[in-house]
Amino acid sequence: MGEYNLKVSIDQDSGFCFGVVYAIDMAEEILAEDGYLYCLGDIVHNDEEVERLKAKGLRIIEHEQLKDLHNEKVLIRAHGEAPETYRLALENNILLIDASCPVVLKLQNRIKTSFDEKEKILIFGKHGHAEVVGLQGQTNNEALVFQDIAELDDAELPAKFTLYSQTTKSTDKFYKIKNELLARGYEVKANDTICRQVSNRDKDLPAFAVKFNKVVFVSGRKSSNGKVLFEVCKRHNPDTYFISSPEELDKAMFAPGDTIGIAGATSTPMWLMEQVKATLEQF
Repeated sequence: MGEYNLKVSIDQDSGFCFGVVYAIDMAEEILAEDGYLYCLGDIVHNDEEVERLKAKGLRIIEHEQLKDLHNEKVLIRAHGEAPETYRLALENNILLIDASCPVVLKLQNRIKTSFDEKEKILIFGKHGHAEVVGLQGQTNNEALVFQDIAELDDAELPAKFTLYSQTTKSTDKFYKIKNELLARGYEVKANDTICRQVSNRDKDLPAFAVKFNKVVFVSGRKSSNGKVLFEVCKRHNPDTYFISSPEELDKAMFAPGDTIGIAGATSTPMWLMEQVKATLEQF
């Protein structure tokens, strides 16, 4: 115990969602057998976990490099991929280890069906996000992606369209957007495809956050879901800090005797939250 005598608790509902657990388990199994494995894009939006797996032989490649790869195994992470990736893998005799999250796959299928039925499609999601790229791919990249309703102010929208959401967005925001679009006179068919493991965490976190003087939220900066959950914490406990690694902790953030809650994104490994806890207990 450090002189500050901080009382630290980890939110037991935080940590990897099942899609990420599934992808990492698959990767570790193949790494143990083959000694190396290619993965298309960061396996998880958490640099510390990526480094841990790289040390075991995970080789992260981007789509550009996939074109030059032949006769290898390549892991598709939980975020999923566009049809183009599967076509390319066939051409290059690449064995795809598909760890796409079932929630994402179901959404991809829904969007593809909508598109095949000639519906106009809007996707509430982060531009360039791995999952969103895969979703847009189902529509031949014709779907309109927006991450903020303001982007639609000057957009030429069809009178009638179907609205989808990236699986890790905030449910509240999704319904606010739907209602706003209805209020603007559009005919909107809304498909709430937000992952319940994510949206339930939206609901459970407030109760966790208010129990402590301060909350330390641990997440990779690339995690969309991390941004959403951090905002939830901060709304209910203004003394919430966002960090990606224990090195970012500073004694000056805390006072002797503070109670501290540690929470994380669906891409934050439990071992990293344990490290943060250990660091805080030394202050």
